[in-house]
Order: sequence, then C-alpha cells, then structure tokens
Amino acid sequence: MSTPFSGITPVSFLQTFVLELMNVREQAGPADAQVIERIGCAAGKFFEDSFREEFGKRDALTPEEYADAILGLKNHIGGNFSLASSAPGCIRVVNTACPFGDGVKNAPELCHMTSSVFGGIAARNFGYAKVVLEKRIALDQGGCEVCVYTDRESAKDRPGVEYQADRKSDARAIGELQADIEERMGRIWRQYGTRQGRHDAGAGPLIVAQSPAMRQVLRAVETVAPTPATVLIQGETGVGKELIARAIHALSARHLKPFVAVNCGAIPEGLLESALFGHEKGAFTGAVEVHQGYFERAEGGTLFLDEADSLSPAAQTGLLRVIQEGELERVGGRRAIHVDTRIVAATNTDLEMAVREGRFRKDLFYRLNVVRLAIPPLAERPEDLPQLVQTILKRLAQRYDRPTATLSGKVMEQLRGYSWPGNVRELENILERAVLFADGGMVHHVELDSAATPLAAESGKAARRQVMAQAERTLLEQALRRFQGNVTQAAGWLELTPRAVYLKLKEYGLDASRYRA
Repeated sequence: MSTPFSGITPVSFLQTFVLELMNVREQAGPADAQVIERIGCAAGKFFEDSFREEFGKRDALTPEEYADAILGLKNHIGGNFSLASSAPGCIRVVNTACPFGDGVKNAPELCHMTSSVFGGIAARNFGYAKVVLEKRIALDQGGCEVCVYTDRESAKDRPGVEYQADRKSDARAIGELQADIEERMGRIWRQYGTRQGRHDAGAGPLIVAQSPAMRQVLRAVETVAPTPATVLIQGETGVGKELIARAIHALSARHLKPFVAVNCGAIPEGLLESALFGHEKGAFTGAVEVHQGYFERAEGGTLFLDEADSLSPAAQTGLLRVIQEGELERVGGRRAIHVDTRIVAATNTDLEMAVREGRFRKDLFYRLNVVRLAIPPLAERPEDLPQLVQTILKRLAQRYDRPTATLSGKVMEQLRGYSWPGNVRELENILERAVLFADGGMVHHVELDSAATPLAAESGKAARRQVMAQAERTLLEQALRRFQGNVTQAAGWLELTPRAVYLKLKEYGLDASRYRA
C-alpha cells in the first residue's frame, strides 16, 4: 500500500525518489557502469565528514570508530543495524529492517550503493576494503548481513567488491581517456562529415566502455596509438572493430591525415590487388587511366584492412612488401612507389589456424600481429548494454527527428537475456526496427531471433566452450590473487608451466602486475 499524502515526510519522499531512480537507471544509460558505486562513495565521503565534525575526529578512524560511523548512519535513516562481530581485519554488521522498506525488492542495486558507502569510508581510512553482501532483504533472504574486510589477505578468496584509496583516481583516469578519445574522434568525424556534406556530421562514432574488458581495450589503444606499430584487431562480426581502429588513428600523430577503411572480403579476388595497390594505364582490359589504390589514398594516415583473412595469396605478398619495405608496385607498373601508411588489420577468424592450414602466410601474420587487441562479444559485456541502448536510442531520435524512445522493463529484460550473435550491429538494427514501429514514445516489443534466445539456447558446444573459458579465467584470477601476481608461483599451484600461464594471461587479457600488492 502506498503512503497516504498526509503521511509523506522528507525521508519518505527521498526514498521514493531514489527507488524510482534505480528503476529507470537501466534505461537511462549511466555515465559508466559503476554509477551506483560512485554515488555511494561520494555520499560516503559526505557522511564521513559529518561524523568527523560532530565527534571531532581528525586522524584515520579506528575500526571501532568506523563501525560507529556506519551503524549510526544507517540507523539515523531508519535501518535497524547492529554490530555482529569485529574481528581483526573484518567488521560484520546485520540488520532486520531496510531504510527503503519493501520497495528495495524492486531495486536491489540499492544494496550496492549501501556497500559503496561502507567500502569507500573503509578504503579512505584503512587503505583497502572488500565488501561482501552475505544476506540481503532485497533478495528475500530475511535480513541483511554485510562483511567489510579491511585485510587483503583475509578477503582474497571472498566474492565481493574491492575498494582502494586510489580507486576514484583510477575511475577518473578512465573517464578522461574515454572523453579524450570521443573528443578527437568527434572532431575527425565532423571534418569528414563537412567534406562529405553529411547533415549528421555532429553525431560521430562513440565507444561505450563500461565493462572491464572494454576499458582494458581502451587502455591498450592509448598505449599503442602513438606508436607506429601494426595492430591486429580480433573479434566477432559487429563488435566494433572499425571503431577501435578509428580510435587508434584519432590518438595517433596521423590523425590529421586520411583514415581509409577497406573490407577485403567484399572485393572480388581478381580486383583485390588493383584496389589495394592501384594499377597503371593499360595494365588490363578496361584500365584506361592510372588508378591510385587504397594504400596511396591513405598516404600519411591509417589504412584499416577489415577481414584481412580474405586476402588473396598475391595480395598477401604485396602487403608483406609494404610492411617490410614501405613500398609497392601498381598492377602493370615497373617502378616502386614509396608509401607511408600505418596498417591496422582486423579479422573475425582464427588467423593462426589459417596459417597452420596454409591459407595465410606465416611471415605476414607475424608482421600484422605486432600488437593484438581482442574485442569481446556483446554477450560478455553486459555492463555496456544499458548505455549502448541509450546511445542508440538518442541517435535514432536525432535521425528520425522525434523524441527519444524509452524501453519498457520487459523489453530491457529481453535484451539482457539475449545472446547477441550479431553483437552491437544487431542491437542497432533491432532497436531501429522497434523504434520505427513503436506506439508513442515507449517501446513494448522487440523482434529477437528465437534461435539465439536465451543465452542458454546456444549450441551445446558453444555454451560448453563459454563456460569452460569463464571457469579457466576465474581460476587464473584466483591464482594471481593468491600469489599476488607472481606468475611462477601461480603456475606451480595450477600445475602448469609459467609459459603456459603467460599464454593464458594473454588470451584472456589479464595483467599479472595488477594483482601485485
């Protein structure tokens, strides 16, 4: 039953407001996937300052003072928290009544906001904290039980969210990097759009990187972009490989020069050499004039070769010469032409397998594979989905000159449960169809491929591979945490060679140094 109007208080008003904020957050496209934690950490700083001022605390809080602060905070706003235990390195609190009442069951993410308050205050005072939600009223478990670990060793095998004194600065660095990439890509896109006479030149490409995997990709882009290194991007169709290539170009010293994208798989084999390297007049029937290929058109800039596995043997030979010697010969030509073009290649297949099968030159593979970036499929980046949805809906509104559509809760749940075989490109197509046929501003229905829904409906082989890969990654992370990033010790524990562990770390995009104390 809702609160009578005459019974509304400032606290109940705020509670209702926050609950509704949580209900719409999944459609609202937060600035990043940790928005709940950021709100909690920021609020925790304010509450901590209030506690310090009232009780005259200037130094770091002791565990006892910390417990007083978080219990007092929760009980002041209507909870029923108490201290269950306070062993060295761990503080456990319990409660039987949630400050948000039964409404919290409709917004269980509020528990993460509470844990962020606890974790942020603990990290600021003890340098480290891991918050483990043992029981939650929001999940109908009869009460809440929260453990705050302040000792890293005690917490290493516990599932929970970690907080560190520099956590906020790390998030800020990622935010600044993403903003820098977006600003530079937007600037290039606007210049391109103006030259092409595009009316939507202001839209530009946008990389959504709320998931840890995509944030790691952005860090790699930042590192490799200023260098002349050749880059190989691997990922399923529709994950945004060209977008990452454009980001590399935008952050490089070549950003004022052309970015030329070529889909090698879309060019007939007989025309591929001419398209890439150009041809001389009279080189073949129909060659009535000199033709500059994509390499020459990308002079000084970046050439993006998508579906590089589709290159013919002759084109592979020519590409290898360009990479090794910086020169090419047009088809029918007799002189070498110097070119200064950076190559970013992409594939959705296993190039190493193609090498073993003799379909791709080994020496060319090694030349392309100087730096490899793996773009995870959308199904493995659930944190990116809400902002991707909101970004696409905003752009569709701009394209069709109508208000931004909103998805019903049921539709959002459908999208979350879908396996996305076509990745971001499929998401764009599905949302565009849904918006075009939506009744008013609310989308109540989307057409999904029933053969791919839900995730569990994938082929047994694919599902088994995904589960085994996730289990292997989890085991690797557990070993790295246990031995604080020491690969040799982790390898011994896993009964593997250090080389095998290093290969697995590379495969899963893990950095052992991030686990060192």
